[in-house]
Amino acid sequence: PSSTGNYPDLFAERGHSNSAIQQKLNEAWQQLFYGDNNTQRVYYPVGTNMAYIEDIGDNDVRTEGMSYGMMIAVQMNKQDEFNRLWTWAMTYMYHPSGPFQGYFAWHNTTSGSIIDNNPATDGDQWFAMALFMASGRWGNGQGIYNYQASAQSILNNMLHHKTVNSVTAMFNTAQKQPVFVPYASAATFTDPSYQLPAFYELWARWSQQDNQFWADAATSSRQFLQSTVNPETGLAPDYANFDGSANTTGGHGNFSFDAWRVASNIAIDYTWFAADPWEQTQSDRIQTFFTAHKKGNQFLLTGSPLASDHSTGLVAMLATASLAATNNQKWNFVDNLWNAAIPSGQWRYYDGMLYMLGLLEVSGNYRIYAPAT
Repeated sequence: PSSTGNYPDLFAERGHSNSAIQQKLNEAWQQLFYGDNNTQRVYYPVGTNMAYIEDIGDNDVRTEGMSYGMMIAVQMNKQDEFNRLWTWAMTYMYHPSGPFQGYFAWHNTTSGSIIDNNPATDGDQWFAMALFMASGRWGNGQGIYNYQASAQSILNNMLHHKTVNSVTAMFNTAQKQPVFVPYASAATFTDPSYQLPAFYELWARWSQQDNQFWADAATSSRQFLQSTVNPETGLAPDYANFDGSANTTGGHGNFSFDAWRVASNIAIDYTWFAADPWEQTQSDRIQTFFTAHKKGNQFLLTGSPLASDHSTGLVAMLATASLAATNNQKWNFVDNLWNAAIPSGQWRYYDGMLYMLGLLEVSGNYRIYAPAT
């Protein structure tokens, strides 16, 4: 697809009409961005030119949700919402000076004040990619709306941030992998769901500098993903060491909320670049596990259940694995996403963002928009 522009639409292959697929996307967008204030929406406009995505369950704002919201907006061709989110992030989350200069605080109140100065590596990565895509889809404006220049600035800072007061770069240059948090000991390990080989592959082509580093990072990330998933279950841990082994900091050595996203990162890399046939094997493997374990959203890596909850976000991520999977069971996961209700209520933030991304990915509407120059 990166060269052919051909993105598989698994819903269409399943017999759903283009109009029904478009309606499903539009309804999800409408509810999550403009639905009921208290039970449905996660997107809240502020004033004339800003908006934030709220983590409803925790009543705060995170770079994860802001950057996902921007990626959803660019894929849905919603420039006003994109600009509002980006303006809020630059106004309240961005560090213009100090040891964190160039990074975004991962955690703010809904009124904008910073709760934690530390950045989270996934947020900055997704900001950069959403900005590149915005440049490709809409062209560049001025100031912070020069999307491409903003993306380049984030990339350069991620790699070249000087270590000051324990604040490090976002990538371990020896391992060529993203760190969990670029601060002190949290920079000595990674989060498998922050490993985005498809993004690095594109940055190797689009970045103004460090192109070889990004190409190497894509290779390193693909090797890492092979080493971090359990060879029987296909489950990845929330946190891992650079060699792939589970990192148990804070009890995060199991398959839990962060790790749901690994299935999607692998499937998108396969869909866009087909660089590694292992990604097909792995997508089959994790779907085989969840075919046998229909209940639960958290597990030991060996497969023992830790929670019996049902989560739409996990349903969505397992459906995206069908983009790379080869076994017939993949259609059950596509059907599960098609039949899932749009997340609402207290936990609609994370489930809702992953649901919306999953719909875009499985319907062939999660696409590469290359920046103009």
